Amino acid sequence: MPELPEVETVRRGLEQALKDATIKKVTLRRHNLRIPFPDNISTLLEGRRIKAIRRRAKYLLFDFDSDDVMIAHLGMTGRFSVEAKAPKRFSKHDHAVFELSDGRVTIYNDARRFGLITLCKRAETSTHPLFAALGPEPLEEEFSVAYLKTALARRKAPIKTVLMDQAVVVGVGNIYASEALFLSGVDPRKPALEAAGKAKQMIVSIRKVLDDALASGGSSLKDFLHVSGESGYFQHQFNVYGRSGKPCISCHKPVAMLRQAGRSTFFCKYCQK
Repeated sequence: MPELPEVETVRRGLEQALKDATIKKVTLRRHNLRIPFPDNISTLLEGRRIKAIRRRAKYLLFDFDSDDVMIAHLGMTGRFSVEAKAPKRFSKHDHAVFELSDGRVTIYNDARRFGLITLCKRAETSTHPLFAALGPEPLEEEFSVAYLKTALARRKAPIKTVLMDQAVVVGVGNIYASEALFLSGVDPRKPALEAAGKAKQMIVSIRKVLDDALASGGSSLKDFLHVSGESGYFQHQFNVYGRSGKPCISCHKPVAMLRQAGRSTFFCKYCQK
């Protein structure tokens, strides 16, 4: 599933392409994705101008020149593309088509249909069920040392599992949690409350791996593609992720792999304490 850097990369590409564009027509080529499309999406969005495209966690938020916000989640295989004109034939996985007043079209394609597109009012965004329980953004000031120490203080679950909890901090998925814990020297198996003393190191490391991934355009794993169709390149910079059995870049002993909460964790038993 695309993680925060991938979604932010998509957001930047979409905003560059679509800011100030006006929706001429909305065509839905099926009735649902993970959840049903709103019945009134065409009525509310046709004739409206896109003022901005924001991101909250792994969600994209399209702000219009009304009080409506379109929320989109890419799921595992979802992607938006912006085309100069409508294709002669749509793919069977092109589920939502947004025709623009300048002749271009934006297409949402999703083979597995784990993504979603829905609507809410701007004033209701922070209390919307998709966002109400989310933690702070990892690249913003609210994700502070004091906050993280408090969040970890009574948690006995492994630190990696806790960092992937969207109620603690959003957008730190499996890849970046493994990478950040390696950089901060924290064993992913350590109980979160015992790792609280390294809150500052973990915050610095989380921000570094996310910033590095953003600079590289995200990680191209499986189906992730930019709006332009290009792949991300951060996977070529992994220190531990996907490197089970290969030499650790620091101590040269084999990188280990284990399963935590159904996900693969990669780490160095010798460098991470």
